[in-house]
This record gives sequence, C-alpha cells and structure tokens, in this order.
Amino acid sequence: MSTTTFRKTDRTSAARTVPTTGNPTLLDTLTDAGLTGRGGAAFPAAVKVRAAWENDAALIVNCCDGELGAVKDGWVVTHHLPQLLAGVDLVLPPARGRRPHPPVVFAAHRGSATADRLRAAGVDVLETPHRYVSSEESALVSLWHQGDARPLTKRAPFVYGGRDSHGRRISPTLVLNAETVWRIAQLHERGVAWFTAQGTATEPGPRLLAVRGAVASPGVWETAAGVPFTAVFEAAGGLLPEVEYVLVGGLGGVLLTRAEAESATWSTPGLAPFGGTPGPGVIEALPPERCPVDVVAELLTYGAGESAGQCGPCMFGLPSLAAQWTALAQCRNGQALTSGIDRLRSSLGLVEGRGACRHPDGVARLAGSALHTLTPHLQAHATGRCPTRSLTNVH
Repeated sequence: MSTTTFRKTDRTSAARTVPTTGNPTLLDTLTDAGLTGRGGAAFPAAVKVRAAWENDAALIVNCCDGELGAVKDGWVVTHHLPQLLAGVDLVLPPARGRRPHPPVVFAAHRGSATADRLRAAGVDVLETPHRYVSSEESALVSLWHQGDARPLTKRAPFVYGGRDSHGRRISPTLVLNAETVWRIAQLHERGVAWFTAQGTATEPGPRLLAVRGAVASPGVWETAAGVPFTAVFEAAGGLLPEVEYVLVGGLGGVLLTRAEAESATWSTPGLAPFGGTPGPGVIEALPPERCPVDVVAELLTYGAGESAGQCGPCMFGLPSLAAQWTALAQCRNGQALTSGIDRLRSSLGLVEGRGACRHPDGVARLAGSALHTLTPHLQAHATGRCPTRSLTNVH
C-alpha cells in the first residue's frame, strides 16, 4: 500500500458538495475503509456511527483544535466547510418516518475565527472556554448538557447515553473530530479504493499533519501514516541546522532526539519504540536556542494548570510532576539528581491510568519521555553546565 506524497494545505481547494442520502451502506464503506478518528484516539469511525444511529444520538463536531499546536480543525472549517457539512448529513441517522433528525452542533473555542466562520455559515455553535481539557470529548458532552466544560467520568461511551458520575442524565451524544467528518464526506464521494491506496494496511487513508517550530516552512500538510520523519521535515522545508529535539503529539506526546526522529516513521508501529503514536497529528521542532529542560518544565506546568481540578491525579499528581521536574532542572548535585529521577519515575506510576480523563496520562507520558530523552542534559545541569548552544551557567 502506497503512502501519500506530501501536499501543503495552505490554500483553499475546490470542494464539491456531497449528496445528502443518509444511506446505511455508509457503515459498510467506513468499515471497509478502516477510517479511524483523526482527533487522536484513533477509534473506528464505523463503530461510533453505528452506535449513534442505533441510539438516535445528537452530534457534536469537534472543531476546537484543543491540542497544543493543533490547527487542523480550523483549516478544515476554513477550506472545506461544504464537505464538512455534507459529512454531517451523512453521519446523521437515516430518516425514520416523520421522526426528526437529532440535533447537530459544532464546538469551537469562544471568540475564535473558527467559531465566527461556523456561525456565519448558519450552523449552531457550542463555544468552549480556552482551556486544554474543555475540548475533550466528554467535556463537550457535559457542556452540551448545560454542565461545566470538564471531562466526565463515564461507565460507557456517551453515544449510548446514560448518567454521569453525579447521576445527571446524559442523552446519547456522538462526538466526532472535524477532520474525521470531512474524511467521511470524501469517502462517500471518492470511494474505498481511493482511501485505502494511501497510508498503511493498519492505518489507511490520508491524514492532516501540522508541523511547527524550528522548520523553514511550518504549516498544515496532507499526508498519510507510514511516511518517514525525514520526509515530514523535508516537506516543511527542513529542520533548522541546530535543532536537537522534536516533540511529537503535543502535551500528551513524546520527546525525541533529532536522530531518533530521523530514524522513525510517522505511524503507530514507527513511534511505538518511543512510547508514542501519531495522535492528533502535531509535530514541533523545539527551538535550538532554548534549553529543552526549560521547555519541558513550561509544558508540565501548563499541563498542571489546565487540570479540570476534579480528581486526585489532576489536582495533586500533575503539580507534583511539574515541581519535581523543576527541581531536577535546578539540581546541582549528581547524587541528588539520581534520587530525584527515581522519585519522578515513581510518581509517574501514581498518575497514569488513574484520572477521570486521559489528561493526566498524556502529561505523564510527556514527562516520562522527556526524562528518558533529556537525562544526559539534566546530568550536565547537575555539573553547572547547560549543553544548549554551548552556554554555561544559565541556571
């Protein structure tokens, strides 16, 4: 199976409107194509759409670009709104007599250009706060049901309905990422063969990828799983010469050395040795003039501050991880550094898999990956030296 040639998506492409049919064969198309969600979770789209049809679920199209560095949803809204709206029509349950279709709403950050464009198109907009966890799937469901924009503890996916942890009734609600809905429209228009000709056997289809940071030409690109990172960097004009580290997946991602990134492919198998996945499709080359330890400290502090504040791992675990990392960055004793690293590793195990949502897991993944990648840098700090740009005594 071939991979897609990189094509920069920096201008509007002509988009034909897909006929609205509500054809149940769409489920077969989604299954045969192997389309998975493009928001990061990679859950089979056919399974979610089938459950939505069986339960007459409302639809929330997530256009928030909630991950750090993510701009794909806004790009889809800007350049492919007709196809996005057609995809929504396809996802809605087939008509059943005089029964009306369930409601549809588009989620976007409050006051954003994306929200303005959607509202100008005449669709209902669910405006979310500018908080990291507010665009999480269950947080959008909560907000749609007049609750806070905070993740909900769920016993089963909310596409089946049910009640939240407070006993409040939640009607069946499906949440799909904007790129996913757009891909559904493309599949209906172009067919399974077009879709599966791109990507890999286990991760088929085209995908949007945002590349930013210390590259010559940052932007949004259309590609597919299985491309080498070297091709990613070449498409973005190349890494700046002094780049040493690459962050893959945003706040819940992994930190790779330049050599690791250049040896890997952008796919689940390619990133598995480093503990990562393609996730939300965000790659950032860290600025070479900044100490990577400081960058990670800022990310962990940000992650702790963006907590929903409703479970122990978020309220206490994430601030602890951020504080421990900061202490490691400031440590000037080799033995104390070793003890601090051991404590941080132990703390990671107390955070992962224990939160009401996946936010603590993602931040812990980043902390663990950064610890693995930057231990030599931390050891240099312990001697009073920072390797970044050969600067000394910067802390």
